[in-house]
Amino acid sequence: MTPYEFLRRYDDNKYNRDNRMVNGQFFPSAKLEVEEGETVGVVMLNLGGPDSEEAVEPFLYNLFMDPAIIDFSEVVYFSARGTLRHWFSRIISYFRSKSVAEDYQEISDDGGSPINPLTREQASNLEQQLNEQYASQAGVDFKTYMAMRYWEPFSEEAAEQMQADGVDKVVLLPLYPQYSKTTTGASLVYWYELEQAGEIPDWPTSFVFEYATHPKYIEALSERIDEGLARFPDDVRDDVHILFSAHGTPLTEMKDRRDPYCCLVHSTVKHLMEHRGHEHEFSTAFQSKVGPSEWLTPATDDRVEELAEEGEDVLVVPVAFVTDHIETSYELAIEIPEELEEEGAPIPEHYEVMPGLNSHPKFIEALADVTASQLELPNTDTTAPWSARPCYKSRDRDIRCHQCERIAEATDWTENEESEARTPAAA
Repeated sequence: MTPYEFLRRYDDNKYNRDNRMVNGQFFPSAKLEVEEGETVGVVMLNLGGPDSEEAVEPFLYNLFMDPAIIDFSEVVYFSARGTLRHWFSRIISYFRSKSVAEDYQEISDDGGSPINPLTREQASNLEQQLNEQYASQAGVDFKTYMAMRYWEPFSEEAAEQMQADGVDKVVLLPLYPQYSKTTTGASLVYWYELEQAGEIPDWPTSFVFEYATHPKYIEALSERIDEGLARFPDDVRDDVHILFSAHGTPLTEMKDRRDPYCCLVHSTVKHLMEHRGHEHEFSTAFQSKVGPSEWLTPATDDRVEELAEEGEDVLVVPVAFVTDHIETSYELAIEIPEELEEEGAPIPEHYEVMPGLNSHPKFIEALADVTASQLELPNTDTTAPWSARPCYKSRDRDIRCHQCERIAEATDWTENEESEARTPAAA
């Protein structure tokens, strides 16, 4: 499906007013019953990235063409909007591709994004984990697939390989711990429209909504923070300020469309710092703003400058990213310090960026846990799926952004008891 074809389908279904874009329920959220001898395909949904310098421009075009990322609906009617978006995307991707390609050259020898090889490694490790943990007892085979949204391998390629492998049941697994319309939602609606158009098979499918506070995800983040802190001199390490940085979204996504993302990011921060015993001062910021519209704040670069003015040493923790890629390895680690220096602004004396989770064993275990929770496996007890679990209580979370709308609270992955009061995208 071309970006333009998807744009037409997205508009025709009026997804900007469709609540499934913020609760993800294009697919059933209950457990899938799996029989012995069947193959479960685990589709790992991610942004993707260009694999070469030549791929940068088409990657950017695909990104800008996605209406879940940039919404023109309030500007012009579709007949003009589709044409306008196409030409806007062509022009902006052409003019930005050179500078973006130079950024990729700073972090990789081949000019490509590290996100694809790192995701491929995650997929291999997850497949091994699932088969070691469940395959022999349940008599079920697990296979993992990468489905990148804006560059190869696309969802269509994943589905083609799944057909060849004889997949029987499917779990859609986002590599976005905190749900957003602009990330997980963008991938889910695309997979759904491929099904509706008959371009991929209509497998029995379940999906994972979010795992923002899953204990093993929290443990993996905490251990990566320890690795980041180890880079600081001994005499300053205990006083380092931990700055959590998440990809930003336009403020309208939260206020008008009720996207739960911001609340889920702050939920992760709350549980992570509780896990660590609040041993460091910390704050949360948002990065990667584009365009003139108001975004979630504070901005990461502004917060780094403020902390530098206060004489703080800073460890930046890319809390919503699960692999090293351009927004961590370049934007956080290289671009922010360089731009502050060029502006004559203060820079923290000691400044480090936390290593990505990548294939941290506890993160892979977390992915295996949330995948298995969506399955009813033969001869095997698995935990309750996210949709049958309670959410944390809004009154118990004091870590919030200054614009908080109290839209959502994270799934409580620590309890196995099912709850009938589940409201996925509400506090």
